[in-house]
Amino acid sequence: MPLRPRLEQYFQFKPLGARWRTEILAGFTTFMTMAYIIFVNPAILHKTGMPLAAVTAATCISAAAGSFLMGGLANYPIALAPGMGLNAYFTYSVVKGMGVPWQVALGAVFVSGVAFLLLTLVGVRQLILSAIPFELYAAVAAGVGLFIALIGFRNSGIIVPSSATLVTLGHLGERSTALALFGLLLIAALLAWRVRTAILIGILATTAVGLVTGVAKWTPQSYHLSDLSATAGKLDLAGTMKIGFVEIVFVFLFIDLFDNIGTLVAVGKKANLFNEARQIPRINRILVSDAIATIVGSLTGTSTVVSYIESAAGVAAGGRTGITAIVAGLLFLIALFIAPVVGVIPASATAPALIVVGSLMASVMGEIAWHDPEVAVPAFLTVMTIPLSFSIANGLAFGFTAYSLIKILRGRFREVNWFVYLLTALFLARFVYLANAG
Repeated sequence: MPLRPRLEQYFQFKPLGARWRTEILAGFTTFMTMAYIIFVNPAILHKTGMPLAAVTAATCISAAAGSFLMGGLANYPIALAPGMGLNAYFTYSVVKGMGVPWQVALGAVFVSGVAFLLLTLVGVRQLILSAIPFELYAAVAAGVGLFIALIGFRNSGIIVPSSATLVTLGHLGERSTALALFGLLLIAALLAWRVRTAILIGILATTAVGLVTGVAKWTPQSYHLSDLSATAGKLDLAGTMKIGFVEIVFVFLFIDLFDNIGTLVAVGKKANLFNEARQIPRINRILVSDAIATIVGSLTGTSTVVSYIESAAGVAAGGRTGITAIVAGLLFLIALFIAPVVGVIPASATAPALIVVGSLMASVMGEIAWHDPEVAVPAFLTVMTIPLSFSIANGLAFGFTAYSLIKILRGRFREVNWFVYLLTALFLARFVYLANAG
């Protein structure tokens, strides 16, 4: 059998209704919306004393490895990269806050990655995913959609922080904000005209306008594989075992686990990836890919690698198979050598895409049984807590806890899976810990 038909058979093109052109364009779209991590992640980790060029190379390589695994092994249109939030925890809480050397912190990331892998192999992570009440799936997807949109609004300057009202309308006359509004209108118009490549065209066109108007800047730099030597293999496992690392590893484990599950649920819901039994096929491969990606990240020199919610942009552009993730992974590798070109894409060009994707994902809120308080209240808490706390894990924690407690108070506790109660207890313990830590 020729190569192309074999690839189409392996990646299930026919069952998923996939096309090569759409998959490739979706991969470009996903990469465009998350390319900022190539520059943001090194900027954050550099504050620990890690060499900037080395972390940039590690970011590209770990993102490529994770995306290749997710696409080739699990056949899902989900790209991976070092996680935002976890990199900040790595830098500000562990290294700068606790005075832990970055080599030791990398060792903690490695240990958490191995723990992910072991939990997956013994079936614990699969149990957690299957334990999520299906009634909350739509709420998680909608909450992640609002989260993505909030990131877009913030990055564009349309919404800015306010000491009086928490957030407020930004200065729409700012050049970068006006450019984002242009991009938002362009993508929306293209979508209204049913243009399948609307998001990608919108990002590229907005970037072009940004270059002409001076909003986007060309800052030539280059990174090479040789730069990686400054961080690759520098993790200090012996030092990790000497410190009180249980708390550190647990945080890496907890946030990555539930952010990853939330991303899978949200993207899977949007791409109709669930089977008739309301389960995600090949879940073992997905979780193994995520775990190995984190291990690779620690070995190359970066913080925890996670599934990216921006993958929803590629799904919205029509991505349905692992080819989308593989294309994104290839672009991360290419970015290692042409970082200046990637750096031209301003936040004003990607922010509108995130806002539009958020609006598309929020459409699943119509599936929530708002008339039933047993479902509506946990769903509402999930939807709102994810964007407002800037954490998918927090949204899942509130939703799980509310769902379980309401079922108990209603006298219908037998309807809830025992594992849901176990997770609820863990979430409550986490809330107590955070309250005492604060």
